[in-house]
Amino acid sequence: MSRPLRAALVAAIAVAALSSCSSGAAPGTSSDAQTVDPASDHLAADPLTAVRSAADITGHNGYLQDVTTLRTVSATKQMTLHGTGAYDYGAHLGRVQVAVPAGSGTSAPGHLNEVVSPGVVYLQNSGAKVPAGKWIKLQVQQLGDGNLVSSGATDPASASDALRGAETATLVDTSTVGGTVLKHYRGTLDLAAAAKAAAGPAAVGLALASHTFTVKKVPYDVWLDEHGRINKVVEVFTFAQVAGSTAAKDQVRVTSTSEFSAFGTPVRIETPAQGDIVAPSAAAGSK
Repeated sequence: MSRPLRAALVAAIAVAALSSCSSGAAPGTSSDAQTVDPASDHLAADPLTAVRSAADITGHNGYLQDVTTLRTVSATKQMTLHGTGAYDYGAHLGRVQVAVPAGSGTSAPGHLNEVVSPGVVYLQNSGAKVPAGKWIKLQVQQLGDGNLVSSGATDPASASDALRGAETATLVDTSTVGGTVLKHYRGTLDLAAAAKAAAGPAAVGLALASHTFTVKKVPYDVWLDEHGRINKVVEVFTFAQVAGSTAAKDQVRVTSTSEFSAFGTPVRIETPAQGDIVAPSAAAGSK
């Protein structure tokens, strides 16, 4: 595990209790800014088109709120993390707060706050020995998985952008949830293809993850409403806790679930002030 990634996981929680990841790099911008009247969006009849279009359509609404669950399973351990967050597509800023249970790799239970912007992640962990109220700033390239799961949650933009790389899509069923008719699709996606489709800084994490995760055809399930917006998405990522190993006992499976709501309801998200940011070594030194 690289030193920056180790520091990030100590400050965060994430998969540090279970594994480590290696990294690669690629350039990457997202086209999810609000440029279209969301009322004019409609779910495509073709399943693959519907899934690949979901990130853009969801972004047309400008804002959303998010409930996340990250379940990590290895041959010897299991961990489930729950979080809540929001995303501002106009500013390309997201925030997530994840509950950190005891025994998750930090000094004490607490919560992890995260602010994400294209190519940059800010982390604040109440359970780590980092000065109160301070944040750690990391470039996405410093995280082996591109921050798709390493900080305990998949941010809404990344979860959505991954669907741009959908290779297959099958309509599973149609149901009504809370008065909203949702179509459930299932298939596999390719993170390298998703990175190319997203392009720009927002694609960096996807490109990194495409090298790190050992299962290249990533399984997904997604529920889309009549406008084609993502209401729920489940993506399953797998990587080796022993670098280069393909043995089943060394594989770690991370199931990321995101549920979106409150489309178009404004949220205010700001990056931490420069004076509130400390070096990653502050977290590394807390071990």
